Amino acid sequence: MKKVILILVLMIVGLSANLVGDGFKEYNKGNKLKAIELFSKACNTANYDGCNKLGLMYYHGDGVRQDKSKAVELYTKSCNNGDTTGCFYLGILYSNGDGIKQDKRKSKELYTKACDGENSGGCENLGLMYDTGDGVRQDKVKALKLWTKACNIGAIQSCKNLGLMYFNGNGVKQDKAKAKVFYSKACNGGNIESCFNLGILYVEDNNIEQTKSIAKELFGKACDGGIMDGCKYYKRLNEQGVK
Repeated sequence: MKKVILILVLMIVGLSANLVGDGFKEYNKGNKLKAIELFSKACNTANYDGCNKLGLMYYHGDGVRQDKSKAVELYTKSCNNGDTTGCFYLGILYSNGDGIKQDKRKSKELYTKACDGENSGGCENLGLMYDTGDGVRQDKVKALKLWTKACNIGAIQSCKNLGLMYFNGNGVKQDKAKAKVFYSKACNGGNIESCFNLGILYVEDNNIEQTKSIAKELFGKACDGGIMDGCKYYKRLNEQGVK
C-alpha cells in the first residue's frame, strides 16, 4: 500500500510540474486565460511555483483583473508550504505596504525565511534592510554577511554592493583588491555599472599598459550599456593609443 501511495504522489508531482511548464508555454503564446487555468491547477495540486506565477499575474493585472490581495493570498499559500520564492515576493509586499498593510517586522521575517532557504533575493533584500537601517537596527556587518551569501548564490546586485562597500570602506576596512573581485563577478553577471567601476580600478592600477587595455575593454562594455562616462573613458584611452 505504501508503494502505491508513493507512486500516486510522484504522478501528481509530475503532472503538477507539467501544468506549470504548459502554463508558461501558453503565456508566451499570448494565451493568458489558458495560462491562468493551468497555473491555478498546478497551485491546487501542491506545485507552489504555479501559485507564484499566478500571483504575479494577479499582482500586475496581467490577463486578469488586477487584485493585489489575491496575489498576497497566493504568495502566502506558497510561503507557508515552504516555497522560498513565495516568501520573497510576500516580503516585498509587506515591506512596501503594497496590497497589504506595511509591516517591516513581517517583511524581515519573510526575507529571513527566504534567505535561510537559499533564496538569493531574500538575502539581498534583508541585507539592504540592515545596510540602511530600514525597519531594523542598522548593522553593516550583517549586511556584509547577507550580501556575501546572496552574491555566492547568484544575486548580482549583491556582488556590486559588496564591491562598493570594499571600494569605499563603508562598514568594512577599505580593500580595493576585494572590491575588484566583487565588481568582476557582478560585471560578468551583466551589471554594467560594475564593469565601469572595475575599469576605474584597473586604470588606477599603477597605470600599467596591460591593465589599461583591460580597463578600455570594460569601459567599452559600459559604454555599450548606456553609461556615458564609460564612453568618455573609452575615448580617452583610445586617444592614448591603448590597444
